[in-house]
Amino acid sequence: MKPYDLEPFRGIIIALYASYDEQGEMNTDAVRRLARYYATSGVKGLYVGGSSGEGMLQTVEERKLILAAVMEEVGNELTIIAHVGSAATRDSVELAKHAAEVGAHAVSAVPAIYYRLSPDSVEGHWQAIIDATSLPFIIYHIPQTTGFHLSKSLLMKMAAQDKVIGVKISAESTFELQQFKAAGGSEFLVFNGPDEQYLAGRSIGADGGIGGTYGVMPELFLKIEQCYVAGKMREAQEWQFKVNELITQLLSFPSLYGACKAILKLRGYDIGEPRMPLLPCTSGDQGRIEELNTRIMTLVELAKA
Repeated sequence: MKPYDLEPFRGIIIALYASYDEQGEMNTDAVRRLARYYATSGVKGLYVGGSSGEGMLQTVEERKLILAAVMEEVGNELTIIAHVGSAATRDSVELAKHAAEVGAHAVSAVPAIYYRLSPDSVEGHWQAIIDATSLPFIIYHIPQTTGFHLSKSLLMKMAAQDKVIGVKISAESTFELQQFKAAGGSEFLVFNGPDEQYLAGRSIGADGGIGGTYGVMPELFLKIEQCYVAGKMREAQEWQFKVNELITQLLSFPSLYGACKAILKLRGYDIGEPRMPLLPCTSGDQGRIEELNTRIMTLVELAKA
């Protein structure tokens, strides 16, 4: 049995977006407002500094600044997982130590990026992060961006450690998700990554989900979860289908994160534009953004009814 309370990690966890000002610098006021909004939405927690948080496009100090602001604002209300993945192991270790200092509840990391690494290299990278603090560690498996495919044997080796409490799976195979859950055991957490298959992930063994599109429609993912827990699978499917139509539209813009940020701006949460090379929405996209936001909010009201 893992020496941690795992219940705070089960459920809907939003992958928090990066917040910048008009000059493209970190905006701690904006991130506090956004974190406060999510704290009132009913979600379980926030995943800070991952893909949605543009962590790989930021300096170590910038990532520390944002995590500290989130912890100060909602650290006593939400489960906060700090993504500390980086190209350099020493940077990941520094970020992990900082996460422990500011009171984050867990750390998570992708394999070190850019270089084509062997399983031994990835294991060494993760082990250095694990050994740096007393915080629980969550593996982040996203082979489509890192180029590294986590094997079941390496997963089992890592999961045997008390500190390794779970894996976030953003690979698209729900079969792999089920296999990882079986390999890790009942006390090993598996987080569904692909938002468009949240229900599929939950139904085959995921303990919850960590997702980027949750941030513009947390109420809809909470509705799917509510239906799933209540055993209303047909209704849960209907809501997942509605969500998938919205995700398809979000993916039609220059970048997913640009679209999500544009939608939040319409709601009074201006968190800037994504950092290059990620693209923002253009003025020509504004009409479609407004239409999509209206559709999301209509479904949100329906979900609450």
